[in-house]
Amino acid sequence: MNKKLVAALSGGAVLVLALSGCSDDGSEVDAYAKKVCDDVQPQLKKITQANQAIKDTAADGKPRDIKKTDSAAFQQISDGYAALSDSVEKAGTPPVDNGAQIQKDAVKELDATSKAYAELKQQSDKLDIKTRGAFADGLKKLIVEIDRVNEVGNAAIRKLQSGEIGTAMAKQTSCQRTTKAPSAGS
Repeated sequence: MNKKLVAALSGGAVLVLALSGCSDDGSEVDAYAKKVCDDVQPQLKKITQANQAIKDTAADGKPRDIKKTDSAAFQQISDGYAALSDSVEKAGTPPVDNGAQIQKDAVKELDATSKAYAELKQQSDKLDIKTRGAFADGLKKLIVEIDRVNEVGNAAIRKLQSGEIGTAMAKQTSCQRTTKAPSAGS
C-alpha cells in the first residue's frame, strides 16, 4: 500500500521536476522566463523535499509516523504551490501570444493544486491509525486523490511551459533539473 502512495506522489514530483527541468539571450520572453524560474526555484525545492519525506517514511514507517509525515508534507506542498502561483502572478503577463490567458490559467490551476493539497493534509490528519486495515483504507482514498491532484498540477505546468515560454524556461539555469524524482518502485 505504501508503495502505491509513493508512486502516486512520484507523479507530482515529476511535475515539479518538469518545471525545474527551466542563457539569457536578452529577449523579453527569456527575461520573463528568468524572472519566473529564479522566483520558483526555492518552492520547487521545498515541494521536492516534501515528496522525498513522504517516500522515505512510506517505505517502512509506522502508521503514526506516516500520518505525521504526510500531513506536514502535504502542507509544505500546498504552501509551495501557493507560492508558485504567486510567482507566476507577480511575473506579470508573459510576452507571448495569448500570454494573459496562459498566466491566468496557470495561476488558477496552481491555486487549485495548492487547495487540493491542503485538503489532502486535512484527510491525512483524519486517518485512523488504531488499526492497520482502517489506515490502509484511508491511504487508498488518499492515493486516488493524489492522482487527481497531480493531474491538475501537471496541466498547470504544461500550460506554463508551452511554446516560447517553455523554450525560454528550458534555457534558464535556475530552472534546470538538478535532482531526480522518487522512483515508484522504491
